[in-house]
Amino acid sequence: MRAGVFLCRSGRRLVSPPMRLPLLLAVPLLATLPAWAAVEMKQGPEKVRVEIGGQLFTEYCFTGAPHVYFHPLIGPGGARMTRDWPMQETPGEERDHPHHRSLWFSHGAVNGVDFWTEAAPGKTLKQPSGRIEHVKFLEVQGGEKEGVIRDQLRWVAADGSVPLTSVQTFRVRDGAARAIDFSMTLTAGEKAVTLGDTKEGTMAVRIAESMRLILPGKKPGAGKIVNSAGDTDRAVWGKKAAWVDYSGPVEGKVVGIAIFDHPKNPRHPTRWHARD
Repeated sequence: MRAGVFLCRSGRRLVSPPMRLPLLLAVPLLATLPAWAAVEMKQGPEKVRVEIGGQLFTEYCFTGAPHVYFHPLIGPGGARMTRDWPMQETPGEERDHPHHRSLWFSHGAVNGVDFWTEAAPGKTLKQPSGRIEHVKFLEVQGGEKEGVIRDQLRWVAADGSVPLTSVQTFRVRDGAARAIDFSMTLTAGEKAVTLGDTKEGTMAVRIAESMRLILPGKKPGAGKIVNSAGDTDRAVWGKKAAWVDYSGPVEGKVVGIAIFDHPKNPRHPTRWHARD
């Protein structure tokens, strides 16, 4: 599930106010959970481990891949809500789209440069793609009700040029449902930048296999998609909506992931690349 795209000019903030994409992770019957649990950030050389109430929620992985990402993504009750591959091997998972790294942000057309696609292990791309590289952390802070990760990135094309830099902020909250509030400011480099009209971008999540509408082998799945307009399943594709929710069974629990398009984002409500 992804948000829309927009145009920008050189040397200026590309989104003002910053683009915001809240992510909500929910499961039913949460009355027995505490109202709030402390969010702790443990920074390492390759990842920031995010714990809620002393238990792993996710890890922000900022090295070792063409773009930064969150993996795993664990909902209340311990359900692993996103695909593990290519970060790790899990039986029964499809090995397609290696750039689908759990939860991430990238874009497939930045002045014609593809920052979205990633080569499969042992393969090369016909046209080299760009990399979104972590530069430094500006803030990594836990708290009683909220944790924050704020970092600076640079978007490096295959020729070494840097058409974009970005600062992104993730605010992690716990409660009746777990939430990540994401905002990003993109700044053009020396040249004007156009983020092209493509379905390959921007904020995205690859759900767990058991939550899909269609399972490997084209078998019907138990997943369900619904958007704010009331469209469901395959009818959600390409439609404008304020949010999209994907739900289904994981490890014996019915869980859901929703992404919300902030009302102040460009072209709100956006169109969604959400399908089986």
